[in-house]
Amino acid sequence: MANIKDLKVRIQSTKNTLKITSAMKLVSAAKLSRAQGRITGFKPYSSELDQTVRIASALAQDYSHEYLEESENQKAVLLVVSSEKGLCGGYNNQLFKKVKNFLNDNKNKDVKCYFIGRKVKELLLREGIEDQKTFKFKGSEADFSEVKNIVEELTQMFTNNEVGSISVAYNSFISAIEFDSKITQVLPMSASVEEKEKLAKEFPVDFIYEPSAKEILDKLIPEVLVSSVYSYILDAVAAEHAARMAAMDNATKNSQEMVRTLTLTMNKLRQAAITTELTEIVSGAESLNS
Repeated sequence: MANIKDLKVRIQSTKNTLKITSAMKLVSAAKLSRAQGRITGFKPYSSELDQTVRIASALAQDYSHEYLEESENQKAVLLVVSSEKGLCGGYNNQLFKKVKNFLNDNKNKDVKCYFIGRKVKELLLREGIEDQKTFKFKGSEADFSEVKNIVEELTQMFTNNEVGSISVAYNSFISAIEFDSKITQVLPMSASVEEKEKLAKEFPVDFIYEPSAKEILDKLIPEVLVSSVYSYILDAVAAEHAARMAAMDNATKNSQEMVRTLTLTMNKLRQAAITTELTEIVSGAESLNS
């Protein structure tokens, strides 16, 4: 059993850890608030633009675009968006399992993995998955122009028919205590036959385009692609800060409980030592009087 001195050292060490986890929780909470503001401001625009362009491109008569064309090429690209740092609970492990299942389900395809963030990449490298390229940002978080450059680089592979599809794996922010690991295909952007039939019933009359469907969609479809990937990255950033805040909150509570338990144990040992000393003093006094 530990003595009082050892317990004092452990209590002080736990209190120091408590200060660190409390500070990290506050920092993550502040970052989460900022990230939530960004995703709340951008996601409605991105979602509405994506939905509008998908409807228009599906209904436009005799319209085609290279981003909409299905390919028989069995090679694919998977962009994995994870965190650069740890201490964020199951954020990276959950995404790793999602990616691993995706790769197992698509063994018939030659899937090349590209990465933003290093944590899931490190886990996949242990599984023998090759790192094609890891994208870095100048700051701690992605800028729209930087995401645009990444998308253009990957899209070039699709338009050159080097790969037949491009997907993004990321954690989607739901709330401060919840996120969902997703893998979303971004290219090709074509709608399924069932979706086209549903849209044809919902919109029986074609839209009137000015200047023309081709000019409008040729301009908007690349914009939709970039904005969608950017919203996924913003989603992942918000989910990361939420996961780290929750992890640090749990660590703080555990540290507080440990300090309480160790202090109680130390007080019991101190009381036992005092009782023993008093017993020895009383016994000595009685032996002198006898």
